[in-house]
Amino acid sequence: MLRFLVRRVLGALVILLIISAVTFWLFYAIPRDPAMMSCGKNCTPDMLAKVRHNLGIDHPVPVQYWYWLKGIFVGRSYGDFGDCSAPCLGYSFANNQPVLGTIMDRLPLTLSLAFGAAVVFLIIGVGAGMIAAVRQGKWQDKLATSASLLGASLQIYFVGYIALYFLVFKLGVLDNPSYTPLTENPAKWISGLLLPWIVLAIIFTANYTRMSRSQLVEQLSEDYVRTARAKGLSRANVFFRFAWRGAMGPIVTIFGVDLGTLIGGAIITETVFSLQGVGRLALDSVNKSDLPMVLGVTVLAAGAIVIFNIIVDAVYALIDPRIRLA
Repeated sequence: MLRFLVRRVLGALVILLIISAVTFWLFYAIPRDPAMMSCGKNCTPDMLAKVRHNLGIDHPVPVQYWYWLKGIFVGRSYGDFGDCSAPCLGYSFANNQPVLGTIMDRLPLTLSLAFGAAVVFLIIGVGAGMIAAVRQGKWQDKLATSASLLGASLQIYFVGYIALYFLVFKLGVLDNPSYTPLTENPAKWISGLLLPWIVLAIIFTANYTRMSRSQLVEQLSEDYVRTARAKGLSRANVFFRFAWRGAMGPIVTIFGVDLGTLIGGAIITETVFSLQGVGRLALDSVNKSDLPMVLGVTVLAAGAIVIFNIIVDAVYALIDPRIRLA
């Protein structure tokens, strides 16, 4: 297991390095000068040169990337902005604020959105799939299958606006989406994010219902499950001890990817509900050509997905004893 984790972590670092380098290079393909944007209308050549120095863009692109990468581990200096201690992701081109601090300010909202929605769609999706598998061919199976097909065809920006109109503005049964820290007011934290959780659950539940149903139906027809039944084990014991455990592998896989993606920034969801999380920060940064912020959010998103994939692979061995990690 240790060798596996070491290999995966090293591979993850290489992937993050490649992603950051490609993002850095693509930014300079955009025909916009961040120094001109920061300098203002009455910019003189001397002022422009000073802005370039403060932003750290007065060097060739490969050198800039090296300085940015170096700053993550040892920090760096940004002229009039002062020193930036490690881990340093630079200063925003748009507002001259530290990138890492800005992301950390937005991250609690995105984490709340991601984990809250994940709990809802995982419980509902897997639960509906289990019922559909046990009641295969019955009305419960048909209802769950039909609902999952409907959910899979919907989009967040459509369901989100419809839910906002009816549940918030028309009927007033839910609060307008907002964010209150969990430690400050747990009840308001739940009420402010309940609608986004419901909408995300509608979209994501479909995959978990279909996946869990198909995997459980397959596992229930396996020889070892039939043998367990023939030995007189109870139906619940056979289901949860053998069939359910064997079906969890693919579900854990898609859950790890979905959760990593949501933590990286649910751009559409945060935009629809006007939530100022990491996803909305990424969108605003791209529109403003704010390279340091774009790089910071990109590395965060990629890192979340890579880390959760490593966790998923490690969890495989715990779920299914037939799998061994070398």
